[in-house]
Order: sequence, then C-alpha cells, then structure tokens
Amino acid sequence: MDTGLRTGTAAGRWVITACVLGSGMAMLDNTVVTIALPRIAEDLGAGFAGLQWTVNGYTLTLAGLILLGGSLGDRFGRRRIFVTGAVWFALASLLCGLAPSVEVLAAARALQGVGGALLTPGSLALISASFHGADRAAAIGAWSGLGGVAGALGPFVGGTLVEWSWRAVFLINLPLAAVVVAVAVRHVPESRDPDAAHRLDVPGSVLAVAGLALLTWAGTAAGAGASPGLQVWGAGLAGVAALVAFALVERRSRSPLVPPELFTGTGDAGDGRRFTGANVVTVAVYAALGLLFVLLAVQLQIVAGFSPLLAGTATLPVTVLMLLLSARAGRLATRTGPAPLVTGGLLLAAAGMLLASRIGPGATWLTDVLPATALVGLGLSAAVAPLTTAVLDAAADRHAGVASGVNNAIARAAGLLAVAAVPAIAGIRGDAPADPASFGPGFTSAMWIGSSLLVIGAVLAAALLRGGTETRITQATA
Repeated sequence: MDTGLRTGTAAGRWVITACVLGSGMAMLDNTVVTIALPRIAEDLGAGFAGLQWTVNGYTLTLAGLILLGGSLGDRFGRRRIFVTGAVWFALASLLCGLAPSVEVLAAARALQGVGGALLTPGSLALISASFHGADRAAAIGAWSGLGGVAGALGPFVGGTLVEWSWRAVFLINLPLAAVVVAVAVRHVPESRDPDAAHRLDVPGSVLAVAGLALLTWAGTAAGAGASPGLQVWGAGLAGVAALVAFALVERRSRSPLVPPELFTGTGDAGDGRRFTGANVVTVAVYAALGLLFVLLAVQLQIVAGFSPLLAGTATLPVTVLMLLLSARAGRLATRTGPAPLVTGGLLLAAAGMLLASRIGPGATWLTDVLPATALVGLGLSAAVAPLTTAVLDAAADRHAGVASGVNNAIARAAGLLAVAAVPAIAGIRGDAPADPASFGPGFTSAMWIGSSLLVIGAVLAAALLRGGTETRITQATA
C-alpha cells in the first residue's frame, strides 16, 4: 500500500510517534531491568541464576520469534500485528509487576519478549510502507534515533523508578501501551504484502524459532557461568542444525518465512548482495555494542565505584547525540549513499570503545566516561540510520516486514551471543563481578575485541554498501 506520507505533515508525525513509542517500549524494557536486579533479588529472594533468566528470558523469546513477527505483519496486516503486540506486551508487563516469585517473573519476561517480537519489526515495517524516498530515510532516522534513545535511557530511567519500587519499571509500560494502541488505531494506515500467502510457513517457523532459541539458550547458559558441557554444546549444535534445516526448507517452501530471494536478489525482490552485506555489518555492530553497554555498566559499578544511578547516566551522551543527529544522518544518506556514513561512524565508535578500555579504578564521569561515550554516540548517530535504511532499501517494499524481522533477529542474536562468548574469551569468569581485580583486565580485553569488531564492520560497509540508497532516491523522485 503506497500511502506516500511526508515526515513534515501531521499524518506522518503520528505514524512516527506510534512506531517510536511501540518499539521504544521494547527497547527500554530490554535495558531498564538491569538496574532493578539487586532490588528484585532482595524482595523475591532470587539467586544469581534467577536474575540471569529474568534478563535473558526476554531476549530469548524476542530473538526466537522476531522473524515470525515480521512475517505475520506482512501476511495479516502490519498495524493489526503491531497493535496486538502492544496489548500483549502490556499484559505481560502487568504480570511482571505483580510477580510473587522470581520464577513467575522470568516466565512473564519471556512473555514480554513475545510482545516485543511483534512490536519491533512491525514498527519499522509500518514506517517503510508508509514513507518513500527521502521521507522514508528521514523517518527511519527518527525511528532509529528515538528508539536508540529509549534503549540508552533504560538504566537511567530504571535507577529513578527503582527508588520507588522495582515493580514500577514494568508497570510504567501500561500507560505507554495504551497511548501506542490509541495512536496506532486512529492514525496509522494499515498495510500488508498483497502477494503474501495467508497460510503460514509452519515448518519454517518452527525451525527458525527452535534454532534461534537454542542458540540463545546456549549463549545465555554460557554467559551465566555454566561450564561448556554436553548440555550447552548440544543446544548450540542443535541450534545450528535447526537453522541449516530452516535454510533448506525455505528454499522449497511455497510461502517461505524468509524468502530466499531477499539474499539472492532474484526476480523483483531487491538487491540481494546489498541486503546480505548490510546484515553482515549488523552482526559486527551489535555484537560490539552488546559488549559495551552490558560490561560498561558493571565496570563502572564494580571497578570504578560508581553508584547504579550514576553508572546509568554513562549512556546519556549516546542518547543526546542520537536524538540530535540520527534523522540528519538518515537524510544525508539519501545524497551520499550509506557507505561513507556507516564506515566513518563505525570507525568513530571503534575509537570510543578504545577510550572506554581505559576506564578503571579512580575513573571519573567527566574525564573518562564522557569522551568514550561521546565518540560512540557520534559514531552510532552517523551509522545506525543509514545502515537500517540500507537494509530496507535493498528489499522490495512488499518484503518490508520480513526484511526488518531478519535484521532485528540478527542484531539481537549478535549482541546476546557476543555477551555470552566474548567475556570468557577476554578472561572474565563467573565470579569476576565480585572481584574488581579480575573483572577489570577482562573488561579492557573485551573493549579491544569490540573495537576490532567495529573496524571489521567499517571495512565491510565500505566494500558492500557502496551506492544503493542515493540511486533508489533518484529513481523514486525522477
């Protein structure tokens, strides 16, 4: 459905508002809970493993179902699935806020992830379907910038709400979800893929969910300190096998969950080489960012001696810079193409991670934290919106939902698996958070690894994302 909305009109602003609020809830809840963990442990008598599953239960279902969420939107209506996700998310948040035990809380967090899997790809697909040309790039810039703000504000908002009650970090989602539903129903146009079969690809759905969930579980178990025994290795290998089987099934399916032509570019599916390249760059970017945002919060509290609230403010420079600059970067990418902005932005972010590696005992917010996070914020502001635009521009409009689902699934899985695997490689062991002398050197090594990933991403972006966006915009406005 070609609505041709403009970002400067009231109709366009309403669509952006609904999509940013919806995906922002999911992003905020992915980070806000980390600051509340000590209070949850105290109130519910939770052990470390229970707290780990409180965090990772959400990511597991989000990563495992986000592909299905994008496909459902393409088939049955993107606004319908988006609104369903908002209602589901609100009900799960209510269950989290009323949870009498850590077991119930972890289960409710997993249910929240289901809602997030409907909200996140749905929001981006609605923007892609509602805007075109330069307006699409600007709208994606606003979405990525404001959505990034929501994620970065999580620790700060969490620290503020926890002063009243840890349950407030979940109950705050109820009024937010009500606003999302009201705005979406009233102001967001419905869209769907007219060529999509209304019969779901059940084998593909099961294999995709199983593969991503098994890999996510293996990474979560390893990150929680489990020894890499038969159970962890078995889950990881089974996850890989399921994804290989998924790829084979999709090649033969009449209504595939992930159309193979997205990656091959056959027919009118789009530019397969660019779509594949943008997603490979996404792996490098979100693996590095997962390391930074998780480990920095621990380093600041355990090694540098920051309070939880002060540690939460470490990401504020990222928030402010993305809010101010992401939309402009999205517009600039329509003239330059994504490659220069993504490449330069990732190199800036890599420099920021190198500066972060110097944070240690005696570090101060102004002289140590601010320079590092400001560089990361500048880099992300330049790179994220053009990279997201490159993903969607490489896919045909009718595949918008599934394209955003693929990209989001890759981003979530990359971050989660990096956080699970890299700390052990860097020398951070299960008891390291209780030992500053052990955690500090591991943090430094992990930041160097993350910086290297961003440099690799920059090189790949320069090679694989040349041209594209400016060509698409020229054709759209010719």
